[in-house]
Amino acid sequence: MSKKHKSGNHAESGAAKDPANEPMSSKHYDDELKKLHVELVKLQQWVQHAGLKVCIVFEGRDGAGKGGTIKALTERVSPRVFKVVALPAPTEREKSQMYVQRYIQHFPAAGEVVIFDRSWYNRAGVERVMGFANDEQVKKFLNAVPLVERAMVESGIILLKFWLEVSPDEQTRRLSDRIEDGRKIWKLSPMDIQSYTRWCDYTKARDDMFKYTDSAWAPWYVVNSNDKKRARLNTLRHILDHVPYQDVPHEKVKLPKRDTDRQAPADTVKFVKEVY
Repeated sequence: MSKKHKSGNHAESGAAKDPANEPMSSKHYDDELKKLHVELVKLQQWVQHAGLKVCIVFEGRDGAGKGGTIKALTERVSPRVFKVVALPAPTEREKSQMYVQRYIQHFPAAGEVVIFDRSWYNRAGVERVMGFANDEQVKKFLNAVPLVERAMVESGIILLKFWLEVSPDEQTRRLSDRIEDGRKIWKLSPMDIQSYTRWCDYTKARDDMFKYTDSAWAPWYVVNSNDKKRARLNTLRHILDHVPYQDVPHEKVKLPKRDTDRQAPADTVKFVKEVY
């Protein structure tokens, strides 16, 4: 009986663990992120050198991790090349325009990567679920947007569309964390609170959006974002794999000599108090 007991414990402790289910250490994450950032700088240089036009769309439920992923994508590159677009609610004038009009003006020119933190797909998501767009407007949008995106791609724009998928329990945890954390409370809008109760409505809206707009020329890519670290790394890796780039040849930088006779500012200037 004792032997059987030991054997059972051995089998349990020796069961293989799936690394994907284990939390990623901060060191592992930072090491991998650094490697990806080096490649993103190379991509940036090639985008400028070759005049590429790149447009990246981030969509997903509230709390899915869009902001953190965009921050990971942009924190080591130039904001003059990687431009983030997060439009506010439309003005009365914009409401009278053709729907996509206010987005088109932000599309990339040569040498630019434009990142939409939510996009024209607001019409298929929040506007539909929250009643800001009627059924006819949503239907027209879903039928028309693949044609618009085809025109974008045919004009030379590399278009990548990401949907960050989060589970109900993880969304609840993240939104609750925003309430308790003074650094994050600004992320929680009254609209987020109203949207929270409409999980199934958003699911239907998402599925219809995929059905109509997941095209051969502009497919949707779904990111499992329950693990924020892995979601960020996987998304950055995907971008690097889908935007063709090469190393731009350049000479190694060497700092020249300089005069350092006077290093401190004049005594008359005001200094910041050194509290820390």
